[in-house]
Amino acid sequence: MGIRGEARDRTGGTTIKKLTAYGLILIGIIIICYPKASEWYDTRQEEKLLAAWEESLMNEEAEQEALDQYDGLTSLFAEGAEAVEPSAEAAPSAEAAPSASAQGEPSAATAPAPAKAPPKLNAIATIKIPSIDLKLPVLEGATEKNMKVAAVHLKETTKIGEVGNAAIAAHRMRIKGRLFNRLDEVEVGDKITVETKDDTFVYKVYKISIVEPTDVSVLNYNNKDRRLTLITCDPLIDPTHRLIVHAEME
Repeated sequence: MGIRGEARDRTGGTTIKKLTAYGLILIGIIIICYPKASEWYDTRQEEKLLAAWEESLMNEEAEQEALDQYDGLTSLFAEGAEAVEPSAEAAPSAEAAPSASAQGEPSAATAPAPAKAPPKLNAIATIKIPSIDLKLPVLEGATEKNMKVAAVHLKETTKIGEVGNAAIAAHRMRIKGRLFNRLDEVEVGDKITVETKDDTFVYKVYKISIVEPTDVSVLNYNNKDRRLTLITCDPLIDPTHRLIVHAEME
């Protein structure tokens, strides 16, 4: 029994020594690796913070561009209000217009060069409001050229159909039913359908307001609702405010 006991003690002592050695080795590895691990962790955190900062900057830049476009609508609406529709008086009469036979056929040397075709406008969607019998193409970007012929999507606002607030603007022309001329007839509960090349989105009007041109709160949004904001000038003649139709996707 004495010999066996001594053997056990020696085995136990050897095991403890081994465990102690392993523990010391492990501690040494941790001490050696800690700076590298800490550096790696700090670098990862730095990268995450930098990515978040850059993303926030891009969001702020996009938001500012959207606000700039909204602000730019003031001059575009003013130009639309000042535009004069061509009248019969402006068109030359048959008697006043010189005929080709009277002037003679232009020679090849004097014939004007054919005018270049204007760049093609491609609609990104159509907007329909059945309650006012409206159907319009929607172009990307609030420019004078686009707003003469269609409604426009403020390109730095949310894409149509996505979570956020997609803003669409158009002139109110003096011709009945032209562009957003009848937008003031829209009522809460009316449906608005926007059809893109890939999908169809149906919104329901929940609020109508008339605001100052400086009121940018109409572009507000949250991270859960899919909103659509229609913008035009008000009143129809000598506009001083903006008529806003707020809608949410059902």
